[in-house]
Amino acid sequence: MTQETSNVVSASTAAPKLADGVLTIADLPSEFQDGCRVFVHYNGPTDQLSGVCTGMAVLDPGASPHPPHRHPEEEFLIIADGTGEISCDGRVTQVGPGAILYCAGNTLHGIVNTGKVPMTFYWSKWLAKGF
Repeated sequence: MTQETSNVVSASTAAPKLADGVLTIADLPSEFQDGCRVFVHYNGPTDQLSGVCTGMAVLDPGASPHPPHRHPEEEFLIIADGTGEISCDGRVTQVGPGAILYCAGNTLHGIVNTGKVPMTFYWSKWLAKGF
């Protein structure tokens, strides 16, 4: 996986085209660093995208996967469990299960677990063909 900083996974444009199918958590290796466990489900091009990356992260209480950052991909973050704060373009929002962030490309954003239990979130980011 390509990383810009710790735990930041870039959408790969050089990997083989993604195959149809289902991946379970048991199918995936994980990486653990600084209180954050990262699972990458899919990362590569599709028929319509130059690159798409999607996965799951589990943050320990008080942890963040990385400092606020920006990247060319647009991104969704979906909170499944736990509570925390998401910063996006200078605004900080308290989040819990069911909250979803959309972040445009090259917009500064970050996430931190402010709760007392692990926080699980899913991300999906992509680059359209021609970018």
